[in-house]
Amino acid sequence: MVLVYHSSAGLLARERAPMRYNSSMERVPLAERMRPKTLNEVIGQSHLLGKEGLLHQIVASKEPVSLILWGPPGSGKTTLARIIAREVEAEFVELSAVTSGKKDVERVIEHARQNWNLQLRTILFVDEIHRFNKAQQDAFLPHVESGLISLIGATTENPSFEVISPLLSRTRVLVIEPHSKKEIITILRRALETLGKSKRIEEAAIDYLAELSGGDARVALGNLELALTMNTRKVTTDTVKAAAQKRVPGYDKKGDMHYNVISAFIKSMRGSDVEATLYYLARMIDAGEDPKFIARRMIIFASEDIGLAGNGALGLALQAFQAVERLGMPESNYVLHHVATALARSQKSRETTDLMYSSQQLAKKYPDAAVPVHLRNAPTQLMKDLGYTADYKWESGFQHKKGFLPEEVIEREHP
Repeated sequence: MVLVYHSSAGLLARERAPMRYNSSMERVPLAERMRPKTLNEVIGQSHLLGKEGLLHQIVASKEPVSLILWGPPGSGKTTLARIIAREVEAEFVELSAVTSGKKDVERVIEHARQNWNLQLRTILFVDEIHRFNKAQQDAFLPHVESGLISLIGATTENPSFEVISPLLSRTRVLVIEPHSKKEIITILRRALETLGKSKRIEEAAIDYLAELSGGDARVALGNLELALTMNTRKVTTDTVKAAAQKRVPGYDKKGDMHYNVISAFIKSMRGSDVEATLYYLARMIDAGEDPKFIARRMIIFASEDIGLAGNGALGLALQAFQAVERLGMPESNYVLHHVATALARSQKSRETTDLMYSSQQLAKKYPDAAVPVHLRNAPTQLMKDLGYTADYKWESGFQHKKGFLPEEVIEREHP
Protein backbone atom coordinates (compact mmCIF):
# COMPACT_ATOMS: atom_id res chain seq x y z
CA MET A 1 0.00 0.00 0.00
CA VAL A 2 1.39 3.39 -0.98
CA LEU A 3 0.10 6.39 0.94
CA VAL A 4 0.65 10.01 0.07
CA TYR A 5 0.16 12.54 2.85
CA HIS A 6 -1.48 15.87 2.05
CA SER A 7 -1.46 18.39 4.91
CA SER A 8 -4.97 19.52 4.04
CA ALA A 9 -6.54 16.12 3.44
CA GLY A 10 -4.71 13.61 5.64
CA LEU A 11 -3.50 10.20 4.47
CA LEU A 12 -4.86 9.08 1.12
CA ALA A 13 -4.47 5.61 -0.37
CA ARG A 14 -3.01 5.55 -3.85
CA GLU A 15 -4.99 3.41 -6.31
CA ARG A 16 -3.34 0.17 -7.30
CA ALA A 17 -5.35 -0.30 -10.49
CA PRO A 18 -3.50 -0.39 -13.84
CA MET A 19 -2.49 3.03 -15.16
CA ARG A 20 -5.06 4.28 -17.69
CA TYR A 21 -7.43 7.17 -18.30
CA ASN A 22 -9.25 8.03 -15.09
CA SER A 23 -12.87 9.14 -14.74
CA SER A 24 -12.05 12.71 -15.68
CA MET A 25 -10.23 11.51 -18.82
CA GLU A 26 -6.98 13.06 -17.68
CA ARG A 27 -4.15 10.76 -18.66
CA VAL A 28 -1.51 9.75 -16.14
CA PRO A 29 1.83 11.22 -17.30
CA LEU A 30 4.03 8.82 -19.26
CA ALA A 31 6.84 9.15 -16.72
CA GLU A 32 4.50 7.89 -13.99
CA ARG A 33 3.18 5.03 -16.10
CA MET A 34 6.71 3.90 -16.90
CA ARG A 35 7.86 3.96 -13.28
CA PRO A 36 9.53 0.57 -12.51
CA LYS A 37 7.80 -1.68 -9.97
CA THR A 38 10.72 -4.00 -9.15
CA LEU A 39 14.50 -3.66 -8.89
CA ASN A 40 14.90 -5.81 -12.00
CA GLU A 41 13.02 -3.17 -14.01
CA VAL A 42 15.26 -0.31 -12.85
CA ILE A 43 17.71 0.96 -15.45
CA GLY A 44 21.01 2.28 -14.11
CA GLN A 45 22.37 2.54 -10.54
CA SER A 46 24.36 -0.69 -10.97
CA HIS A 47 26.61 0.32 -8.04
CA LEU A 48 23.59 -0.05 -5.74
CA LEU A 49 21.56 -2.75 -7.48
CA GLY A 50 24.25 -5.33 -8.23
CA LYS A 51 24.56 -8.47 -6.10
CA GLU A 52 26.94 -6.66 -3.75
CA GLY A 53 24.96 -3.42 -3.85
CA LEU A 54 23.31 -2.14 -0.68
CA LEU A 55 19.81 -1.83 -2.15
CA HIS A 56 19.96 -5.38 -3.47
CA GLN A 57 20.95 -6.61 -0.03
CA ILE A 58 18.19 -4.62 1.72
CA VAL A 59 15.56 -6.12 -0.55
CA ALA A 60 17.02 -9.63 -0.24
CA SER A 61 17.05 -9.45 3.58
CA LYS A 62 13.57 -7.90 3.76
CA GLU A 63 14.94 -5.53 6.42
CA PRO A 64 14.39 -1.79 5.73
CA VAL A 65 17.21 0.65 6.49
CA SER A 66 16.97 4.42 6.95
CA LEU A 67 18.53 6.07 3.90
CA ILE A 68 19.26 9.44 2.35
CA LEU A 69 19.08 9.21 -1.44
CA TRP A 70 21.18 12.00 -2.95
CA GLY A 71 20.92 12.59 -6.65
CA PRO A 72 19.71 14.91 -9.42
CA PRO A 73 16.08 15.20 -10.54
CA GLY A 74 14.75 12.31 -12.62
CA SER A 75 17.38 9.82 -11.43
CA GLY A 76 14.87 7.48 -9.74
CA LYS A 77 14.99 8.37 -6.04
CA THR A 78 11.23 8.12 -5.46
CA THR A 79 11.01 4.97 -7.57
CA LEU A 80 13.72 3.22 -5.57
CA ALA A 81 12.08 4.19 -2.27
CA ARG A 82 8.72 2.77 -3.39
CA ILE A 83 10.29 -0.44 -4.60
CA ILE A 84 12.11 -0.93 -1.29
CA ALA A 85 8.84 -0.51 0.63
CA ARG A 86 7.05 -2.96 -1.64
CA GLU A 87 9.82 -5.56 -1.47
CA VAL A 88 10.23 -5.45 2.33
CA GLU A 89 6.42 -5.47 2.76
CA ALA A 90 6.26 -2.17 4.64
CA GLU A 91 3.62 0.53 4.37
CA PHE A 92 4.99 3.42 2.34
CA VAL A 93 4.00 6.90 3.49
CA GLU A 94 5.12 9.81 1.34
CA LEU A 95 5.65 13.40 2.47
CA SER A 96 6.85 16.38 0.50
CA ALA A 97 9.01 18.78 2.48
CA VAL A 98 7.85 21.55 0.15
CA THR A 99 4.23 21.42 1.35
CA SER A 100 4.50 19.73 4.77
CA GLY A 101 5.50 20.93 8.23
CA LYS A 102 6.35 19.57 11.67
CA LYS A 103 2.69 18.92 12.53
CA ASP A 104 2.31 16.84 9.39
CA VAL A 105 5.30 14.76 10.47
CA GLU A 106 3.72 14.26 13.91
CA ARG A 107 0.49 13.00 12.32
CA VAL A 108 2.43 10.53 10.21
CA ILE A 109 4.34 9.35 13.31
CA GLU A 110 1.01 8.71 15.03
CA HIS A 111 -0.06 6.66 12.03
CA ALA A 112 3.21 4.70 12.30
CA ARG A 113 2.45 3.94 15.98
CA GLN A 114 -0.86 2.41 14.93
CA ASN A 115 1.01 0.28 12.40
CA TRP A 116 3.50 -0.71 15.11
CA ASN A 117 0.66 -1.99 17.30
CA LEU A 118 -0.56 -4.04 14.34
CA GLN A 119 3.00 -5.36 13.80
CA LEU A 120 3.26 -3.52 10.48
CA ARG A 121 6.41 -1.71 9.43
CA THR A 122 6.32 1.86 8.16
CA ILE A 123 8.67 3.49 5.67
CA LEU A 124 8.38 7.28 5.67
CA PHE A 125 9.61 8.81 2.44
CA VAL A 126 10.38 12.54 2.57
CA ASP A 127 10.92 14.14 -0.82
CA GLU A 128 13.18 17.22 -0.90
CA ILE A 129 14.15 16.56 2.73
CA HIS A 130 16.72 19.37 2.56
CA ARG A 131 13.82 21.85 2.60
CA PHE A 132 12.96 20.88 6.18
CA ASN A 133 14.62 23.13 8.76
CA LYS A 134 16.60 21.85 11.76
CA ALA A 135 13.59 21.61 14.08
CA GLN A 136 11.60 19.67 11.49
CA GLN A 137 14.49 17.27 10.86
CA ASP A 138 14.98 16.87 14.64
CA ALA A 139 11.44 15.49 14.85
CA PHE A 140 12.55 12.33 13.03
CA LEU A 141 15.43 11.45 15.36
CA PRO A 142 13.74 9.56 18.23
CA HIS A 143 11.51 7.60 15.86
CA VAL A 144 14.34 6.56 13.57
CA GLU A 145 16.37 5.67 16.65
CA SER A 146 13.58 3.50 18.13
CA GLY A 147 12.80 1.81 14.83
CA LEU A 148 9.22 3.10 14.76
CA ILE A 149 9.85 4.31 11.21
CA SER A 150 12.44 3.65 8.56
CA LEU A 151 13.17 7.04 7.01
CA ILE A 152 14.07 7.44 3.36
CA GLY A 153 14.88 11.02 2.45
CA ALA A 154 15.42 12.23 -1.10
CA THR A 155 17.48 15.30 -1.86
CA THR A 156 19.10 17.03 -4.80
CA GLU A 157 21.41 18.97 -2.46
CA ASN A 158 24.56 17.82 -0.70
CA PRO A 159 23.39 16.14 2.56
CA SER A 160 26.61 17.20 4.28
CA PHE A 161 25.33 20.77 4.25
CA GLU A 162 21.55 20.34 4.17
CA VAL A 163 20.81 17.43 6.55
CA ILE A 164 21.58 17.73 10.27
CA SER A 165 24.48 15.64 11.59
CA PRO A 166 22.42 13.59 14.11
CA LEU A 167 20.14 12.46 11.30
CA LEU A 168 23.06 11.68 8.98
CA SER A 169 24.60 9.50 11.70
CA ARG A 170 21.38 7.44 11.83
CA THR A 171 21.06 6.95 8.09
CA ARG A 172 23.09 5.72 5.14
CA VAL A 173 23.73 8.23 2.37
CA LEU A 174 23.47 6.69 -1.10
CA VAL A 175 24.55 8.62 -4.19
CA ILE A 176 22.05 8.22 -7.03
CA GLU A 177 23.79 8.88 -10.34
CA PRO A 178 22.16 10.72 -13.26
CA HIS A 179 21.23 8.43 -16.13
CA SER A 180 23.75 8.08 -18.93
CA LYS A 181 22.66 8.86 -22.47
CA LYS A 182 22.65 5.14 -23.23
CA GLU A 183 20.36 4.46 -20.25
CA ILE A 184 17.97 7.24 -21.29
CA ILE A 185 17.75 5.73 -24.79
CA THR A 186 16.89 2.36 -23.21
CA ILE A 187 14.16 4.00 -21.11
CA LEU A 188 12.73 5.74 -24.18
CA ARG A 189 12.70 2.53 -26.21
CA ARG A 190 10.94 0.69 -23.41
CA ALA A 191 8.27 3.42 -23.30
CA LEU A 192 7.79 3.32 -27.07
CA GLU A 193 7.40 -0.46 -27.00
CA THR A 194 4.88 -0.19 -24.18
CA LEU A 195 2.90 2.39 -26.16
CA GLY A 196 3.24 0.40 -29.38
CA LYS A 197 4.67 3.43 -31.17
CA SER A 198 8.25 2.39 -31.89
CA LYS A 199 7.72 2.83 -35.63
CA ARG A 200 6.43 6.37 -35.24
CA ILE A 201 9.81 7.87 -34.34
CA GLU A 202 13.14 8.17 -36.12
CA GLU A 203 16.34 6.89 -34.53
CA ALA A 204 17.88 10.36 -34.67
CA ALA A 205 14.91 11.74 -32.73
CA ILE A 206 15.40 9.19 -29.93
CA ASP A 207 19.07 10.14 -29.75
CA TYR A 208 18.17 13.82 -29.63
CA LEU A 209 15.61 13.25 -26.86
CA ALA A 210 18.31 11.54 -24.81
CA GLU A 211 20.72 14.38 -25.51
CA LEU A 212 18.19 16.98 -24.36
CA SER A 213 17.34 15.16 -21.14
CA GLY A 214 20.57 15.90 -19.28
CA GLY A 215 20.31 12.51 -17.56
CA ASP A 216 16.78 13.21 -16.31
CA ALA A 217 14.46 10.32 -17.22
CA ARG A 218 11.36 12.36 -16.31
CA VAL A 219 12.36 15.10 -18.75
CA ALA A 220 13.10 12.56 -21.49
CA LEU A 221 9.74 10.82 -21.12
CA GLY A 222 7.89 14.13 -20.85
CA ASN A 223 9.46 15.37 -24.09
CA LEU A 224 8.71 12.06 -25.80
CA GLU A 225 5.08 12.21 -24.73
CA LEU A 226 4.74 15.75 -26.02
CA ALA A 227 6.46 14.91 -29.30
CA LEU A 228 4.08 11.99 -29.87
CA THR A 229 1.10 14.34 -29.56
CA MET A 230 2.41 16.60 -32.31
CA ASN A 231 0.35 16.41 -35.50
CA THR A 232 2.96 14.57 -37.54
CA ARG A 233 3.04 11.09 -39.08
CA LYS A 234 6.66 10.55 -38.04
CA VAL A 235 8.46 12.03 -35.04
CA THR A 236 11.72 13.57 -36.29
CA THR A 237 14.45 15.64 -34.71
CA ASP A 238 12.59 18.77 -35.82
CA THR A 239 9.45 17.48 -34.10
CA VAL A 240 11.40 17.03 -30.86
CA LYS A 241 12.91 20.52 -31.18
CA ALA A 242 9.45 22.02 -31.59
CA ALA A 243 8.07 20.06 -28.65
CA ALA A 244 10.96 20.45 -26.21
CA GLN A 245 12.10 23.96 -27.16
CA LYS A 246 15.44 24.88 -25.54
CA ARG A 247 17.17 22.56 -23.14
CA VAL A 248 17.63 24.00 -19.65
CA PRO A 249 21.10 23.10 -18.31
CA GLY A 250 21.11 21.16 -15.06
CA TYR A 251 23.04 23.85 -13.24
CA ASP A 252 22.22 25.62 -9.98
CA LYS A 253 24.40 28.65 -9.27
CA LYS A 254 24.13 27.97 -5.54
CA GLY A 255 24.10 24.18 -5.61
CA ASP A 256 26.54 21.32 -6.02
CA MET A 257 26.72 21.61 -9.79
CA HIS A 258 28.02 25.16 -9.41
CA TYR A 259 30.93 23.93 -7.27
CA ASN A 260 31.49 20.74 -9.25
CA VAL A 261 31.84 22.50 -12.60
CA ILE A 262 34.09 25.30 -11.32
CA SER A 263 36.23 22.64 -9.63
CA ALA A 264 36.53 20.74 -12.91
CA PHE A 265 37.38 24.02 -14.68
CA ILE A 266 40.23 24.75 -12.25
CA LYS A 267 41.56 21.20 -12.32
CA SER A 268 41.50 21.18 -16.13
CA MET A 269 43.57 24.40 -16.24
CA ARG A 270 45.94 22.88 -13.68
CA GLY A 271 46.30 19.83 -15.91
CA SER A 272 46.94 22.05 -18.98
CA ASP A 273 43.97 20.49 -20.80
CA VAL A 274 42.70 23.35 -22.96
CA GLU A 275 39.77 21.43 -24.45
CA ALA A 276 38.41 20.42 -21.03
CA THR A 277 39.05 23.90 -19.62
CA LEU A 278 37.00 25.58 -22.33
CA TYR A 279 34.29 22.91 -22.18
CA TYR A 280 33.61 23.61 -18.50
CA LEU A 281 33.91 27.35 -19.10
CA ALA A 282 31.30 27.16 -21.87
CA ARG A 283 28.98 25.13 -19.62
CA MET A 284 29.14 27.77 -16.90
CA ILE A 285 28.54 30.62 -19.32
CA ASP A 286 25.67 28.79 -21.03
CA ALA A 287 24.05 28.19 -17.63
CA GLY A 288 24.20 31.90 -16.79
CA GLU A 289 27.06 31.83 -14.29
CA ASP A 290 28.33 35.26 -13.19
CA PRO A 291 31.35 35.95 -15.46
CA LYS A 292 33.00 37.94 -12.67
CA PHE A 293 32.93 34.82 -10.49
CA ILE A 294 34.80 32.92 -13.21
CA ALA A 295 37.29 35.78 -13.64
CA ARG A 296 37.95 35.91 -9.87
CA ARG A 297 38.70 32.20 -9.85
CA MET A 298 41.23 32.71 -12.67
CA ILE A 299 42.97 35.44 -10.67
CA ILE A 300 43.39 33.04 -7.76
CA PHE A 301 44.59 30.31 -10.12
CA ALA A 302 47.23 32.61 -11.63
CA SER A 303 48.99 32.92 -8.27
CA GLU A 304 48.13 29.55 -6.77
CA ASP A 305 49.04 27.29 -9.70
CA ILE A 306 51.22 29.34 -12.06
CA GLY A 307 52.93 31.67 -9.64
CA LEU A 308 56.65 32.09 -10.23
CA ALA A 309 56.58 30.01 -13.42
CA GLY A 310 54.84 32.87 -15.19
CA ASN A 311 54.64 36.14 -13.31
CA GLY A 312 52.66 37.72 -16.14
CA ALA A 313 49.72 35.36 -15.54
CA LEU A 314 48.46 37.34 -12.55
CA GLY A 315 48.41 40.58 -14.51
CA LEU A 316 46.61 38.88 -17.40
CA ALA A 317 43.95 37.46 -15.07
CA LEU A 318 43.46 40.86 -13.40
CA GLN A 319 43.03 42.49 -16.80
CA ALA A 320 40.45 39.83 -17.66
CA PHE A 321 38.41 40.72 -14.57
CA GLN A 322 38.55 44.42 -15.43
CA ALA A 323 37.53 43.70 -19.03
CA VAL A 324 34.59 41.59 -17.88
CA GLU A 325 33.44 44.41 -15.59
CA ARG A 326 33.59 46.96 -18.40
CA LEU A 327 32.32 44.86 -21.31
CA GLY A 328 29.63 42.68 -19.81
CA MET A 329 28.19 39.70 -21.66
CA PRO A 330 28.23 38.38 -24.33
CA GLU A 331 31.37 40.29 -25.37
CA SER A 332 33.27 39.04 -22.29
CA ASN A 333 33.07 35.58 -23.82
CA TYR A 334 36.15 36.36 -25.91
CA VAL A 335 38.12 37.60 -22.92
CA LEU A 336 37.25 34.62 -20.70
CA HIS A 337 38.09 32.06 -23.37
CA HIS A 338 41.30 33.93 -24.27
CA VAL A 339 42.62 34.10 -20.72
CA ALA A 340 41.46 30.60 -19.74
CA THR A 341 43.36 29.21 -22.73
CA ALA A 342 46.48 31.18 -21.78
CA LEU A 343 46.34 30.01 -18.16
CA ALA A 344 45.81 26.39 -19.19
CA ARG A 345 48.82 26.52 -21.52
CA SER A 346 51.10 28.27 -19.02
CA GLN A 347 53.80 26.39 -17.16
CA LYS A 348 52.72 25.62 -13.62
CA SER A 349 54.47 26.12 -10.30
CA ARG A 350 53.13 25.49 -6.80
CA GLU A 351 56.22 27.01 -5.17
CA THR A 352 54.45 30.19 -4.06
CA THR A 353 51.50 28.20 -2.71
CA ASP A 354 53.74 25.74 -0.86
CA LEU A 355 55.76 28.58 0.64
CA MET A 356 52.57 30.32 1.72
CA TYR A 357 51.25 27.24 3.53
CA SER A 358 54.64 26.62 5.13
CA SER A 359 54.92 30.19 6.40
CA GLN A 360 51.34 30.12 7.72
CA GLN A 361 52.06 26.96 9.68
CA LEU A 362 55.25 28.50 11.07
CA ALA A 363 53.41 31.65 12.13
CA LYS A 364 50.72 29.59 13.89
CA LYS A 365 53.38 27.53 15.64
CA TYR A 366 55.30 30.59 16.87
CA PRO A 367 52.73 33.39 17.00
CA ASP A 368 54.48 35.36 19.76
CA ALA A 369 58.17 34.79 19.03
CA ALA A 370 60.15 37.98 19.71
CA VAL A 371 61.37 39.87 16.66
CA PRO A 372 65.21 39.85 16.71
CA VAL A 373 66.62 43.06 18.17
CA HIS A 374 68.88 43.65 15.18
CA LEU A 375 65.81 43.77 12.91
CA ARG A 376 63.80 46.20 15.00
CA ASN A 377 63.34 49.80 13.96
CA ALA A 378 65.46 52.32 15.89
CA PRO A 379 63.93 55.82 15.67
CA THR A 380 65.65 56.97 18.92
CA GLN A 381 69.21 56.91 20.28
CA LEU A 382 68.08 54.85 23.28
CA MET A 383 66.87 52.11 20.98
CA LYS A 384 70.18 52.15 19.13
CA ASP A 385 72.02 51.88 22.46
CA LEU A 386 69.87 48.84 23.29
CA GLY A 387 71.05 47.10 20.13
CA TYR A 388 68.20 47.85 17.78
CA THR A 389 69.45 47.53 14.13
CA ALA A 390 72.88 46.49 15.46
CA ASP A 391 75.27 45.40 12.68
CA TYR A 392 72.55 45.84 10.09
CA LYS A 393 73.58 47.42 6.78
CA TRP A 394 71.23 48.99 4.25
CA GLU A 395 72.53 47.00 1.28
CA SER A 396 70.84 44.87 -1.34
CA GLY A 397 71.15 41.22 -0.49
CA PHE A 398 72.66 41.94 2.93
CA GLN A 399 72.81 38.81 5.11
CA HIS A 400 72.96 39.45 8.83
CA LYS A 401 75.16 37.01 10.74
CA LYS A 402 72.31 36.32 13.19
CA GLY A 403 69.83 35.69 10.40
CA PHE A 404 66.30 37.05 10.13
CA LEU A 405 64.05 34.58 11.91
CA PRO A 406 63.34 34.88 15.64
CA GLU A 407 65.96 33.08 17.74
CA GLU A 408 63.32 30.68 19.12
CA VAL A 409 62.33 29.61 15.62
CA ILE A 410 65.95 29.12 14.50
CA GLU A 411 66.78 27.00 17.54
CA ARG A 412 63.77 24.69 17.14
CA GLU A 413 63.40 24.52 13.37
CA HIS A 414 67.06 24.79 12.30
CA PRO A 415 69.17 23.35 15.15
